[in-house]
Amino acid sequence: MLSKTTLFFALYLLACFTGFAQDEAFNYEEAKVPPFSLPDPFVSLKGEPIETIQDWEIQRRGEIVSLFENEVYGQVPRDLDAIRFELISEDTQAMNGNAHLKEIDILVERDGDSNRLRLILFIPNALTGPAPVFLLINHRDPENIDPTRQVKTGFWPAEKIVQRGYAAATFHVNDVSDDTNETFKEDILNTLYPEQLEMGNGMRGLGAWAWGAMRAMDYFVTDAQIDARRAAVVGHSRGGKASLWTGAQDTRWAITISNESGCGGAALSRRRFGETVKRINTNFPYWFTDNFNRYNDQEDLLPVDQHLLVAAIAPRAVYVASASEDQWADPKGEFLSLRHGTRVHREIYGMEGAFPSVLPAPESPLHLPYAGHHIREGKHNLTPYDWQRFMDFADQLYRKSYE
Repeated sequence: MLSKTTLFFALYLLACFTGFAQDEAFNYEEAKVPPFSLPDPFVSLKGEPIETIQDWEIQRRGEIVSLFENEVYGQVPRDLDAIRFELISEDTQAMNGNAHLKEIDILVERDGDSNRLRLILFIPNALTGPAPVFLLINHRDPENIDPTRQVKTGFWPAEKIVQRGYAAATFHVNDVSDDTNETFKEDILNTLYPEQLEMGNGMRGLGAWAWGAMRAMDYFVTDAQIDARRAAVVGHSRGGKASLWTGAQDTRWAITISNESGCGGAALSRRRFGETVKRINTNFPYWFTDNFNRYNDQEDLLPVDQHLLVAAIAPRAVYVASASEDQWADPKGEFLSLRHGTRVHREIYGMEGAFPSVLPAPESPLHLPYAGHHIREGKHNLTPYDWQRFMDFADQLYRKSYE
């Protein structure tokens, strides 16, 4: 019998392909991309120029995050009454002695109710000090993050991550909000934050997943074996949308990584290439806040576009990855978003290096001091090739930061 997550993924693919057949409006030709202009990261809502770090951090960044909260992802509530970390199981000689496995339940309480999130964590035994960590927001079948390692997949190559000297951490999104329209309200929305469901700008599925990643960071800062200053949050596809929202919301992450996140993730909405705002809101109405529906077929009315989400992560590092055959996610739109968004890294924070004006060729990774990019040959997936590039970038960033 198929698991709920596997079944939903199959239905997701069916919905996409059904959309291809039934709606001829989907565009896969650059010549048909409409003219558009992007909201300027360097002009405030009051029309004032943003020229200094103080201007950015005190005024513009907060404006941008608030706009995304109100119009796209919804609020991410911070209030809770208590948070506890319970070590459920432990194996100091996991992965044939190469890793220390911890399974931790993160218990969050609010207004007399509680929710549990299971964090899986492998820490390299070869290190003598705290380990930098990669956290994967996992939306696929739980077998992809099997803590026993009886099942291993390229989606989360934990052994390779540990071998490179990084802790490998993950949680499943169903612990905070199911990835189905029928049951997404279960877990934290009904249990901890029911008032959000009554708000036009209230938290929905993707915001709940970001909330879960933030709770994992709450744990990392308490674990002496983890270097929380060198933590990266990773998401693929819809998980990549959530990882970008996590990085924009929570400044504790050193690196935010989006893999093939497409519409509502790294890709520019105004390009109307591949998946569109209307299609994603129609197929997945529980991912984004209700207010996002205002922009179905009205992308130019959005007060933001996804380059501003990248910008909101500055000065912290951001990585955007795509796949050559994943036109639904618009690799060019993802690259343009990264290039335009990281202007803040360069022009406000004075960081060196810039992305080229043309889309790089597949498997020609570009790693700047503050951002990374690659296009992998192949289809929509998260693969060992992608992970190796993410770790290459982290190696470079952390070596520079701690020299």
